[in-house]
Amino acid sequence: MSASVLYDAPGPKARARNVVYTVLGSLLVLGVLAVIVWRLHSQGQFNPEMWDIFNYSGIRQNILDGLLATLKVFALAGLFSLLFSVVLAVGRLSDHKPVSWLCTGFIEIFRSVPLLITIFALWIGILDNLWSDVFHLPGSIAINPMWALVLGLTIYNACVQAEVLRAGVNSVPKGQAEAAYALGMRKTQVMTTILLPQAIRAMLPSIISQLVVTLKDTSLGYIILFPELLQTARLISSNTTIDGDYPYVPTIIVIGAIYIALCLALSSLANWIERRGRRGKTGITPAKAEEPAEEAAV
Repeated sequence: MSASVLYDAPGPKARARNVVYTVLGSLLVLGVLAVIVWRLHSQGQFNPEMWDIFNYSGIRQNILDGLLATLKVFALAGLFSLLFSVVLAVGRLSDHKPVSWLCTGFIEIFRSVPLLITIFALWIGILDNLWSDVFHLPGSIAINPMWALVLGLTIYNACVQAEVLRAGVNSVPKGQAEAAYALGMRKTQVMTTILLPQAIRAMLPSIISQLVVTLKDTSLGYIILFPELLQTARLISSNTTIDGDYPYVPTIIVIGAIYIALCLALSSLANWIERRGRRGKTGITPAKAEEPAEEAAV
């Protein structure tokens, strides 16, 4: 029996108990899932009529509109959060204390506040008041809730991405920055040409993982009635009746499958970029030595 520095390897009896516990736990989980499926089937949620609603062009168009709205918000929030995160990361690493304190306080505050509260506060407490009080425009004109969702996602994810970039910058060997300063480069040049490119490349998997979180968090738009995928699913399942029942389960399964496909596609993109980055050529390739030229005859 071998041992690790972290734990003692289990003996024969412990391994037998682990196998028994694993089998019993798996049977328990399967039993719970079987009961759930049986209850839903008994309520008619798996009847063909429930799934037939997705053959209607109106339902398919609503799902397509919700998908496009989700992708639009994700694209805007992802782009803005990446740009804003660079500003916050550079500001937090700044040698000017007021700038560093301001960026640090902003990051810590909005990382701690739940994203749902931020989105709702932007929609009700800030954008609506700015519309009616600051710009003195009629309050009856509704502001597109998309921008409250985009701003909320941008602020929260920019704070998280800024910490990722800061960790990436700190992971770059200090000798590189010192060499750049020795060559006479300014701090702005060192940050933009030496540190940030290496930090982004080192932290690219974490950055794209956070973009997957941004994609899933677009579903919080339902709280401000933005017609993204989750809000579309809620409207379809609550406004459509089949034999007196609402198709909650089929709608959840279809919309959930779309979310899973989007996240898997983004994760596959992250893996492809990471593999491509590992294959990329780095450093300077030395030139091949050539035969010395013969001396010209005098």
